[in-house]
Amino acid sequence: MVLAPFSPANISAAILAGGEGRRVDGRDKGLLPLAGKPLVAHVVGALNGQADTILICTNRHEREYAPFGRIVHDPTPDFRGPLAGIASALAQCATPWLLTVPVDGPNLPADLAPRLFAAALVANSDLALAYDGARRQPLFALYRASLATSAAEALQHDLPAWRWQESLGAAHADFSDMPQAFANLNTLDAFREWERVHGH
Repeated sequence: MVLAPFSPANISAAILAGGEGRRVDGRDKGLLPLAGKPLVAHVVGALNGQADTILICTNRHEREYAPFGRIVHDPTPDFRGPLAGIASALAQCATPWLLTVPVDGPNLPADLAPRLFAAALVANSDLALAYDGARRQPLFALYRASLATSAAEALQHDLPAWRWQESLGAAHADFSDMPQAFANLNTLDAFREWERVHGH
């Protein structure tokens, strides 16, 4: 089976930065400093070579996020969860595919997009999720942009992202060789530990 070649020009990457930051005292996690620069900057750096366009899904601090990508607002201002950001990004996606990653995952694989792309094509699916060897990672995903209407409908029905993905027959890309790539920095202690391991 000959797969279509992977090209970053066909991919927009949406960084999901719309969380409430409850475990970091309500602060905006993506803008917290990590080894001398905002967390979001590490995520943008890890996406280098994987997507030509960067979207930032957020409902606050647009000016601070603007240097890192094009701002995409959730359709509602009330922290509806990741599907709201995914639906908004799909609605504004100008490329055939949309990659999503959470803003608190600075270790994401350098080949995340190519592996998800290959998994989607092999399974003939419109989306693919990362699988870390123990569980699916629904925020590390690749979607055909044509799923925008489906995402908007799922949001109207208040579906969790994973249930919507399951209903569409999501393919799974195996990343069991690097489960640590999907570790989230959920607390300030996790930020300090990351700096200790990776150096300042």
